[in-house]
Amino acid sequence: MMRGGNNNMMKQIQKMQKKMMEAQDKLGEERIEGTAGGGMVTVIVTGHKEVVDVKINPEAVDPEDVEMLQDLILAATNDALKKAEELTNSTMGQFTKGMNLPF
Repeated sequence: MMRGGNNNMMKQIQKMQKKMMEAQDKLGEERIEGTAGGGMVTVIVTGHKEVVDVKINPEAVDPEDVEMLQDLILAATNDALKKAEELTNSTMGQFTKGMNLPF
């Protein structure tokens, strides 16, 4: 009897692992947009937190104030990464909900 219960539990664990891997793959396909300066700079990241695109409105390019453009790029990147982290937590958190894990 005990052996069958362990076998069933292993199947459940394997099923959950498969779903987690599928969710992780799907996160990699997600595109999350971060903006700064009222849309003057847009940064696109994946759910795996890789920057895949940066868009800069030509009006944001001022040779006299490069620091402002750098700040906008940093702010847009951080905005996108924060949103990606939130998406990751909500997506992957469904697998640990209700479990009493020590971490």
